[in-house]
Amino acid sequence: MCRNIKTLFNFAPPATDEEIHASALQFVRKLSGFTKPSQKNQAVFDRAVRDVSRVARDLMDALVTDAQPRDREIEAEKARERAAKRFGQKA
Repeated sequence: MCRNIKTLFNFAPPATDEEIHASALQFVRKLSGFTKPSQKNQAVFDRAVRDVSRVARDLMDALVTDAQPRDREIEAEKARERAAKRFGQKA
């Protein structure tokens, strides 16, 4: 359920609003236990996703580091290598 929750800080280019929203959505889904809330819960669910997205964006904008930004392609390749090692090569 949490596959879109990933490290978003210190990448070049910086995390997009869409990436932050996807992480917020997964976070709220995990907390609530809903992948799709009922009509009665939809408004509060959507509000929670908006609030978490806003707070996450504030966090990303406020964090500082002296480290060089990570390259998305290099990090994606590392993740693919870890997955291949963990789950085996796909045929």
